Amino acid sequence: MSENSCDIGLIGLAVMGQNLVLNMADHGYTVAVYNRTTAVMDEFIKKNQESEPSAARVIGYAELHDFVRSLKRPRKIVLLVKSTAVLPSDRDAVDGVVDGLIPLLEHGDIIIDGGNSNWNATIRREKELAERGLRFFGSGVSGGELGARFGPSLMPGGDKSAWKELEPIWKSIAAKVDPKTGKPIERNDPLNPVTLEEGEPCTTYIGANGAGHYVKMVHNGIEYIDMQLICEAYFLMKTLLKMKPDEMSKVFGKWNQGVLDSFLMQITTDILQQKDPTNKRKFLVDVILDTAGQKGTGKWTSQNALDLGIPANAMAEAVYARCLSAIKDERVAASKVLKGPKIKDIKGKKKLVAAIHDALYCSKIVSYAQGFQLMAEAQKEYKWELNFGEIAKIFRGGCIIRARFLQKITDAYTKDPKLQNLMLDPYFKKALHNAQDNWRKVIGLAVEYGIPVPAFSSALAYFDGYRTATLPANLLQAQRDYFGAHTYERIDKPRGQKFHVDWPEADRPQLDM
Repeated sequence: MSENSCDIGLIGLAVMGQNLVLNMADHGYTVAVYNRTTAVMDEFIKKNQESEPSAARVIGYAELHDFVRSLKRPRKIVLLVKSTAVLPSDRDAVDGVVDGLIPLLEHGDIIIDGGNSNWNATIRREKELAERGLRFFGSGVSGGELGARFGPSLMPGGDKSAWKELEPIWKSIAAKVDPKTGKPIERNDPLNPVTLEEGEPCTTYIGANGAGHYVKMVHNGIEYIDMQLICEAYFLMKTLLKMKPDEMSKVFGKWNQGVLDSFLMQITTDILQQKDPTNKRKFLVDVILDTAGQKGTGKWTSQNALDLGIPANAMAEAVYARCLSAIKDERVAASKVLKGPKIKDIKGKKKLVAAIHDALYCSKIVSYAQGFQLMAEAQKEYKWELNFGEIAKIFRGGCIIRARFLQKITDAYTKDPKLQNLMLDPYFKKALHNAQDNWRKVIGLAVEYGIPVPAFSSALAYFDGYRTATLPANLLQAQRDYFGAHTYERIDKPRGQKFHVDWPEADRPQLDM
């Protein structure tokens, strides 16, 4: 292939990279590829040229300098390399690849990091490359392997001039949704009259420097809590109602036809039907060990919420639930020593299933409310300008948290771009008011019978705390002033005016600080 002939390049041919390359090739782009292990690249090209007609537009290069020379200017290079940087100063594999590219690039060339990089590292890289006349772009990519192949949700952040160069490609390869209903458009769906070409692409310019990777991180934090909530609904049906996986699959399938319609509900419905390949008399879910892994983005979300002072307790609880699942041996030993209440036969199965549905829906609303509240605070901290209606739009298709009610979130922020909290929107306020009795009933039963529902409980605690005008923090602040002279404010004085008492002689005159 001649010099300056490829539209875009990609480095890193693990599964996500391979699928994104084929997606770009499907849309008519000639893609240069490079992988540190050349044999992996050669095998990928050979395999797909036999089965994918568009793979003829994928050109492999064994040498990095040849790869770079093949690209049209300004060069656009996507990195799908595993990142481990957390602190802004951390340098990792992404930096290693960038360092190798810098001597080969020219003024205005663009490097796009499509991995799950920490936004702090993206901010640092963008600044470092800008000083060299290069443009660095951080773009979250959500949707897993199938999303990357047939249409992911893409969250790009960086220099706005770079976005203009990348925009046609990103909009071509992104997932598409029906502009009227917000429903994802599936390829070759005879029941959907809207074509992919007519659909709205699930990508938009997020903001400067690390904004794209930050929004992807919050997406993953919501993903953590969404998954945990579904698991708690499953666990309640399993323990309280003794339901079998195939029976629960029917319930989740029915729920997926209504307000809980989502990708995660869809795959849960499928998972609960799957028989164990080694023993067809058992369901696979029943033989999978109850220890969950994590890659770190959920933890980053919770840590950042603490840093910014945002009460994202439900998302944090989902992270803790995975941590608790990981100490399997300890839990097994504790189960033989620590005893709880015995679970009795529960009557009114149909009503309880409906109550679990409502508890799941209410908790889901809270989870998204926390995620958007966190993004609202982050834009102040990092001086971004985030459009929450547009962010909700691009979550409607392609990504892991895609769900029907994201259209309602889009509508909420379209009506009121400065909406303080999603729970205050009329639609979601009504939903919470209508379903909260069942929400409380389900959590009450779980507590009564000793069934852990940390995400349901945390979500309800947030709802109750947010709607309570007076919390017991007055006593807490008095305690702080008692042992540490931290001062306090008074309800009968203007906000910001501080006072202190010389405890324990509380009858002494108060001192205006």
